[in-house]
Amino acid sequence: MTIHLSILVFFPALMGLVSAFSPRSLAPKILLVGTLIPLAYTIYMITDFDAGAGLQYVTDDAWITELGIRYKLGIDGLNLWLIALTCVVAFASAVWLSVRTPERAGLFCFHFALGQTAVLGAFVAQDLALFVLFFDLMLVPFYFIVGQWGSGDRAAAALKMVIYTLVGSLLMLAAAVATAVLSNPGGELSFVLTDLQANLLSESQQKWLFVAFALAFLIKMPAFPFQGWMPDAYRSMPLPALAFFSGVVSKVAAYGFLKLVLPLFPAATNDWNVILLILAVISILYGSIQAFTQTNARLILGYSSIAQLGFITLGIFAIDASGQGAQGALLQSINHGLVVAPLFFVVALLAERAEGSEDIRDYGGIAFRAPVLAALFLIVALATLAMPGSANFAGEFLILLGAFSSVQALAFLASIGVILASVYALRMYIRSMHNRVGPKVTSFEMTLRDGLVLVPLVLAIIAFALYPQLALDAGEATVRSTVEAVLR
Repeated sequence: MTIHLSILVFFPALMGLVSAFSPRSLAPKILLVGTLIPLAYTIYMITDFDAGAGLQYVTDDAWITELGIRYKLGIDGLNLWLIALTCVVAFASAVWLSVRTPERAGLFCFHFALGQTAVLGAFVAQDLALFVLFFDLMLVPFYFIVGQWGSGDRAAAALKMVIYTLVGSLLMLAAAVATAVLSNPGGELSFVLTDLQANLLSESQQKWLFVAFALAFLIKMPAFPFQGWMPDAYRSMPLPALAFFSGVVSKVAAYGFLKLVLPLFPAATNDWNVILLILAVISILYGSIQAFTQTNARLILGYSSIAQLGFITLGIFAIDASGQGAQGALLQSINHGLVVAPLFFVVALLAERAEGSEDIRDYGGIAFRAPVLAALFLIVALATLAMPGSANFAGEFLILLGAFSSVQALAFLASIGVILASVYALRMYIRSMHNRVGPKVTSFEMTLRDGLVLVPLVLAIIAFALYPQLALDAGEATVRSTVEAVLR
């Protein structure tokens, strides 16, 4: 079977376009098909992938020859499981939309599908200009989703999100052009990643270009101190879209560090990595403390995501010879997406049982008549706090191993975040499920249609807990080569 990655990337957008002109009741079903086919493609690629064969399933065609931009796509150990994460979470969100059809469903499905296409395109792009195109495209559908289907002060939230992320995207666009021009002085212009890696820039040139790319990725995550857009966006965004946004879109930034920044700017990485490590540790502590102090369930998860992405950044820039930190960062990117997505769906179910409230002070005693929901919530909550035996534990363990090998003081401070995670995760669970029945709570069990969304995601969490090595084996060779490029 020949995998044509263009189908993987553009099939969701095509089905989204069809759903935009379909009846309201039919549009989510069309979106469901649009997410199912890429998921099937991805499952086949996982079974067929050769971890030692480098870039696979390559599509390489001329596109804008005058600018040296090629339509080059490919799969390697860095993006294989992130693509799988994207397809799994997108499919779960599509199932949710199928059983809870939103207003103007066709248009909502189109924007959601366009978002999936943009994320998949960024993951498989092997040309820097192509990556920047898909990276910028991600902003467009979520701007409309927040602005049209959001709650509260949605217009201000959408505008703030755009201003923050657009600044980073424009910086990265300028840096991408500069990288290609400076890498080929007087020669034929090329944005292909392998060509750029073969013609590395001088250390002084790398320093400033590194800053531009790093700012774009830190804003997208978001990481401290660039998280200003997050609270308003997370409060306003519809939960099915937020599950995908928080679970997947932020991982494109982490992937960008591994795929672009470390290989293209290895000298600058050595110069700036202490600054990135400090920001990572601050993100871990800041996100964890904020998550503990919040009462809005969305913001608890939002700030916990800042902490988890801090761990991921710590692993990426804790440059150790074994590559354990970077391997842990890749594994944790997948784990966090699998864990945070069902948590946002759980928030929606909790709100349905508390007169629409998302404040945990209004919850309590929901487990009394909803033991299945409570059990699923408990599994995900324990994974969030990196319970030994969970895949999150393996990811954070590898990250801390790498960090202790290179920056012991910062690694010790980061380990405090593991303790804080248990506090905010258990606090949210206990306040929701146990104690006295809340003033607004009407407890009832989750339905079968809710189970169609939550159960597969929980099973994926359990599968990774039992065998995280599957993702580690796929990415080990690519991660090691990436780290070795910095250590040379």
